[in-house]
Amino acid sequence: MPQFFSNKRLIILLVSMIVLVALIGFSLRERNRPSWPEQFVKDTTGWVQSLVAKPTHYFAGLFSSLHELENTYQENKELKSRIDKLASLEAEVQTLKKDNQSLRDTLGEKQTLSDNDPLPATVIGRNPDRWTEMLIIDKGNVNGIKKNMAVVTATGLIGKVKSVNQFSSTVELLSAMDPKNRISALIQGKSDVYGFVQGFDEKQKLLLIKSIPAGTTITKGQNVITSGLGGIFPKGLEIGKVVDVKPDQYGLNQTAYVKPGADFYDIQNVIVIKRLMTQPQVSQMSSGKEEDL
Repeated sequence: MPQFFSNKRLIILLVSMIVLVALIGFSLRERNRPSWPEQFVKDTTGWVQSLVAKPTHYFAGLFSSLHELENTYQENKELKSRIDKLASLEAEVQTLKKDNQSLRDTLGEKQTLSDNDPLPATVIGRNPDRWTEMLIIDKGNVNGIKKNMAVVTATGLIGKVKSVNQFSSTVELLSAMDPKNRISALIQGKSDVYGFVQGFDEKQKLLLIKSIPAGTTITKGQNVITSGLGGIFPKGLEIGKVVDVKPDQYGLNQTAYVKPGADFYDIQNVIVIKRLMTQPQVSQMSSGKEEDL
């Protein structure tokens, strides 16, 4: 009798294994529709998951909304403080504009170094081999474009007009590795500091402002603009912000590393800047010592 029960258990085990293998093989074969046990298990599992997921998502969304509401409150407070400062700055700017206009009227000056005439243009071509050096815009000689005019985007200076055709122009970017590129730049601060944009650090994607006297204090975050003293570019075009300052190899001058305000890689629309106030023709001055771009 015990022998029979032991054999019976063995037979049941073997039958169970055969049935299990058959079910596995049946479930793995390609079918248009699953069997009713699979449908029952899937439907039951899906119903349980939805039953658990709905309240979970609700509470997760609730906590997320509370967090976003707190962030919105903090941002709103910061924006309100900025708006208050903006109102005072606008009043100050208006006062300075009136004073400036009054002084210009008194002195008989009609134009300044920052006066310019903007001309919108669209990028229509770019050589993959010289992606960081040149681009082509859809404005040319018929639109009044001239060689050496400054070219900017909404976020800052990107370069100058290198050559002009009748209906298009080639723009050389600040990131071009051209030793002749020199822009008279001004680092804004308590005391303005002058230098030249000379070179581009390809690895760090930073512009190099050179010819800064040793001992001059420059700090991270200071704004860099065109000085307008080179005779070609108008004053006040955004170049970027200082991220680091290092002495040169001889220790006589300093070099400021500047993060460009504009993105040289993704450029679609630009503005060509025509300077209204030009300096007299003094070619002797620009024999390699001060040359815009």
